[in-house]
Amino acid sequence: MRLIYTKPKLKDLSQGSRIAFARQFRLLSQDDLSDRLGLTGECKRRTVTRYEKGNRNPKEERTLEISQILNININSIKKYNYSNVEDIIYTFMWLEELIPNYNIDLSNVPNLNEKYIIRIRKFIEEWNIIRNKRLKREISYEEYIEWKLNYDNKGGFDENE
Repeated sequence: MRLIYTKPKLKDLSQGSRIAFARQFRLLSQDDLSDRLGLTGECKRRTVTRYEKGNRNPKEERTLEISQILNININSIKKYNYSNVEDIIYTFMWLEELIPNYNIDLSNVPNLNEKYIIRIRKFIEEWNIIRNKRLKREISYEEYIEWKLNYDNKGGFDENE
């Protein structure tokens, strides 16, 4: 039996769709993921299906476990809270899967929390470097998605500052 790789497609920005995208990118079936989560019984895949369809949201501990199995940053699949700059940044990256080649221009954005805008601008600079490498074919699609799924705020944004 010969398998053909197809790029995963993001249905929407929901947590479930993001989990499904990452699982498909890792070439795992729902059964594979349910096995690795230690789910048992005749309907063991049902839990993963419910997560991916948005009928059920995984608890934080389960989300962490899924991220470890998929070898991705938990921020790429966790439930988002938009008071957190990391969640905004990850949403920008996921949005690109729905709207390819869109650009963000913050040059005329007034009245934003200065710490947020500084961190978001730094991210956009990093992201544009990676995007340009992809456009120039210096990195593959897989390397680009890998960067997005494992992006980490090494800039050290502290919300309590």
